[in-house]
Amino acid sequence: MARFLQGRDTPPLGKPAFRALRPAAAVAARLPMTTRQWIYSVFSGAEGRREADIARIDADAVAASVADLYPRRRYPAVVVGSSNGALTHLCAALGVPWLPQTLLLPVRQHQVPPDDPIRAAHAFDRTARALLARNPGLVLHHMHDPNQDRLTLRRMAYFRVKRTRLGPAYEEFITDVLEPGGTILIAECGQQWPTTRIGQRHLFQLGAVGGIPPEEYRYGSPQIADYLRRHRAGVSEWQAPPADAESPEAEWGFDPALRDDITVFADRHGFHTARLMFDQPEDLSPLVADLYRWWHRQRDLPANRLLIDSFILLDPWRALLTGSVPYWTTFPVQPSLARLHRYLDGRDGYDYLHLALFCHGVNSVGTATAGQWRHLLRRARIEGIFAGVSPSRYPNDPYTFFGYQQALRAIPERHRMPEPLSLASLVAFLQEMSGRYPRVQMTTR
Repeated sequence: MARFLQGRDTPPLGKPAFRALRPAAAVAARLPMTTRQWIYSVFSGAEGRREADIARIDADAVAASVADLYPRRRYPAVVVGSSNGALTHLCAALGVPWLPQTLLLPVRQHQVPPDDPIRAAHAFDRTARALLARNPGLVLHHMHDPNQDRLTLRRMAYFRVKRTRLGPAYEEFITDVLEPGGTILIAECGQQWPTTRIGQRHLFQLGAVGGIPPEEYRYGSPQIADYLRRHRAGVSEWQAPPADAESPEAEWGFDPALRDDITVFADRHGFHTARLMFDQPEDLSPLVADLYRWWHRQRDLPANRLLIDSFILLDPWRALLTGSVPYWTTFPVQPSLARLHRYLDGRDGYDYLHLALFCHGVNSVGTATAGQWRHLLRRARIEGIFAGVSPSRYPNDPYTFFGYQQALRAIPERHRMPEPLSLASLVAFLQEMSGRYPRVQMTTR
């Protein structure tokens, strides 16, 4: 989002320096599957930081580094809240920054098997207590997903922290850049997940949004038993600490305590607030895709090219530059595939479909097959293509993180960057489409 507001596209994995890894990724993509999985585990796990580093993190300093990414100029609105790819495209359309409530703190992890959630739940208790004592405005969600993240879990644990207060860095940024009387738009994803309380402001979550529902993580299924046999896990289901509550989902869910703090701050500074509420991460995707199509047609553009994003594989600059309609999927899993089919069923057809598929390295339970995605691409009236991923190597194609950008650059159409949509235009669009998105609500104050 920061690069978009600077007039730039998104580099591979979000960092320009990673472009240097493109040749290595091309070589790795031709290696045997087991070797590719080992490389994925090592590369993704390399993000993990030492426990001592995690315990010393200053959340306000981290928030300041997030805010410092954005150009310091006046904006009519600032978005604060849930992480969401469709929301990224919405912010791009409005030309406004987004401040995340949730951040990932990757912890270096060894000696904790992916299929032992009980051991994982308490593996970092001391580090968690130190982190939370230093940062009273955080809630820690320790997420452990042995289905989709099993390769990364070999070397890294997922600490996700949610801010319950804006804090000085976010407050300073908003007061510096938000126009007088401007709007703080609070993005609130209502996704919940069963959790176990480990300590004050410390929750453990088994599993995550993806191909299977939370109850299957805790009570098993024939598909999970087969998956564990294929991976020689030595167990037929995952044993986890008993769940004692439903909480905001670690990666996507919104903690409402932050909304209360934002409201007090906005009143104190004379800002308006608005709430964008949606039940699940992908509930925004049809709305944002329709908004872009409506917007493109107002600009006399064809609006006949659907760009299907996948998790972190998205680029708001290229989407607008090519006049594409962006539709974001969380992951390449069966529920996302079904929702995408439903979206296409209810719309005029698209001439071109460009499909990104995030590759997490393992054929986890609930992953949609390459054949199923190929079938979806046949719905294009002229051409449907995989965008930077090899269907023969999916879901373990290390080149997809670099090929995706190449695929977007290969789209021939180029259009002038438009002036941002106003918040009033968004409200007018939602009123025009009243009732079409029952799981999404927007209120203003």
